[in-house]
Amino acid sequence: MTVQPDTGEIQQAPVAAFLASHLNGRTDEELSTEFHTLLDAVRAHGKKGSMTITIVVDPPANGVESAPMPIGIESAVKAPKPTPVKSLYFLDDDGMPVREDPRQTQLDFRTAPSTTDYKDA
Repeated sequence: MTVQPDTGEIQQAPVAAFLASHLNGRTDEELSTEFHTLLDAVRAHGKKGSMTITIVVDPPANGVESAPMPIGIESAVKAPKPTPVKSLYFLDDDGMPVREDPRQTQLDFRTAPSTTDYKDA
């Protein structure tokens, strides 16, 4: 931020321009990639997502007023994920999940008589 001595007007650096030039444009490329990944995930899953960009500014080293200020850009993407597929289970007498209904009578087809064992009368 600078103050014009003639008019007293305050000029501020645009944040978008700062982000675009940070680390010679690498930050802008990384943020754009994350943003488009988020857009693709929202489109694919039909759920909302979010992206948070944080500008971290550290004070000058050793409290020296004219020393440079380290500035970093951090981002966090919360992209939607697909809903996990569910499977149906029953609880047996011991409370354990099982695939077959324990109340259903089951035949052991290996020992059941086959239809060829019956003779035509």
